[in-house]
Amino acid sequence: MENMDTGNLGVMAGIIISLGFFAMIFGIIYLHRRERMAMIERGMDPRRYKPQSAPYQTLKWGLLLIGAGAGLFIAYILDRTVFVSQDDNAAIYFGLIAICGGLGLFTSYKIEKKETDKIAAQE
Repeated sequence: MENMDTGNLGVMAGIIISLGFFAMIFGIIYLHRRERMAMIERGMDPRRYKPQSAPYQTLKWGLLLIGAGAGLFIAYILDRTVFVSQDDNAAIYFGLIAICGGLGLFTSYKIEKKETDKIAAQE
């Protein structure tokens, strides 16, 4: 593989990615059918059991992505205005994405806690 040009690497990457994709789909289908068979063996009806919904999962992911996007935007602005003279500012991007994403998750936790406390107080 010493003299492999980029054309051959592109073909190999396409083949490997395609095989990985189909292996993943096969694995998902296989595990799903195996789970259904295990439910049938235990006497359960697989049609009656649906995955549990997590009501705050969308809020959590939304606030995480909003926070990460805001961190990326703030890092870009700082990179273009404040830290112009420095060459390598990658740490600013990673740091602000992590900080703002964490703030998004913390905000999600506070909203969930407030809502669950409100529901518990009504009962």
